[in-house]
Order: sequence, then structure tokens, then C-alpha cells
Amino acid sequence: MKNLTLGRVLVVLALIALLIGTGVWAVEVWNASGNVDMGKHGWIALGLGTFFSLVIGCGLMALMFFSSRSGHDEAADPLRHRNEPPGNGV
Repeated sequence: MKNLTLGRVLVVLALIALLIGTGVWAVEVWNASGNVDMGKHGWIALGLGTFFSLVIGCGLMALMFFSSRSGHDEAADPLRHRNEPPGNGV
């Protein structure tokens, strides 16, 4: 709790406000489009879009975890020197 500075509190409050605003907007849009009928092709497109979005998201997360565990991320961060003793840094 002692690392909670004013800037962090303001960022958290701004993010909470954005989350609430997005939720209110989503409910309003959902209720406004309640009388629209979606045909068979619309449901197929919605299902395929949801499925492939989940596949791509899960695949990218798996690649991120694999890359992190295999050490490929270390070469991409030249400013981080983990094996050097303190005082020999840049």
C-alpha cells in the first residue's frame, strides 16, 4: 500500500471510469439493436469471427509463453544485463 502514489491512484481511477463508460455504452448499443433480426449468414459470420479471434488470441499467448521460457526474449533486450555484477552496468 505504501507504493500507491497519487499518480497511480489517478491512473487506476481513470481506467475504472473508462471501464464503466464502456460498459454503459455497450448496454445502450445492445438495447438499441434489440429489434434487429440477424439471418443465418449473420450468425455464421458471428460464430466464425468469435472462433478465429479466440484461436488467434490463444495462439499468440502460447507463442509469448514459449518465447519467454525458451530465452528468445533475452536477445531482444540489450539494455538488461542479468549476469553482470552490480556496478558494471551501462
